[in-house]
Amino acid sequence: MNKLIAILIFFILGSVSIFSQGVYNPKEMNNGSKGILFNKEFAADLQLNTNGLSIGVNLGKLRTYYKTTFYHISIGELKHPKEYKNREDIRTSNFQENSRSYVFGKQNNLYTLKVGMGVKKYLSEKARRKGLAIGYSYEAGPTLGLLKPYYLELRRSEVNNIIKPTLVSEKFTTENAEVFLDPDRIFGASSFIKGFNELKPRPGIHLKGAIHFDWGAFDEFVKAIEIGLMADVFFGEINIMVDDVDLINPRPATITAENVNNQPFFINLYLSIQLGKRR
Repeated sequence: MNKLIAILIFFILGSVSIFSQGVYNPKEMNNGSKGILFNKEFAADLQLNTNGLSIGVNLGKLRTYYKTTFYHISIGELKHPKEYKNREDIRTSNFQENSRSYVFGKQNNLYTLKVGMGVKKYLSEKARRKGLAIGYSYEAGPTLGLLKPYYLELRRSEVNNIIKPTLVSEKFTTENAEVFLDPDRIFGASSFIKGFNELKPRPGIHLKGAIHFDWGAFDEFVKAIEIGLMADVFFGEINIMVDDVDLINPRPATITAENVNNQPFFINLYLSIQLGKRR
């Protein structure tokens, strides 16, 4: 996942120059000096949520000195607030490999593809160079959620009628719940790519609202952060963690220290870092 994010960020930032050129600013020229007037902006966006993260791009149209409309495209992951990653590094004589950290009681990853349209407005003089402009932004649009089964490497003593300590990669089912939820039988998480051929779509919508801070709001380079609130709502079951309804004989103490409930909506605080150029 980290390698994928690094590659995408590099690609996005490398694409900025394609969308960036300058023209003259009549307002600056009235003061006897040349400046730059920008009509469009392109920014890469790294967003850290209280339960997840995403990367994306913002394509903006500068309507006035104080108002910009924009389109937003991003990919990311949303996590259950009660996920806890076990980071123990296990190596045994029976299995000559190191274990991967895993999330106990997890049955699916939730990845998101978002497309939104929004507005950004500044509350201070946007044309002032090198100063901090403060404003607000809001956005709404559709979300495509993708559920990927979460696989664990489980210790099995018998496979295909052969009695021998063996590691088997398995996703959660009601039939293997007793083994999948037994910490003593879990060796670690399976490969990240395991389960991508079993993706299940979950359509939804998202809403965002934030306070926007821009250093040099009308400079050539975009240097901004946002702090805000985001809501995601999906039209269907979003089973990230195993809860009682997934078990034939519910045993809450076996799942986690506390009961977990899967909901079709997520509310997150977020911090967004935006870097790019205007033209």
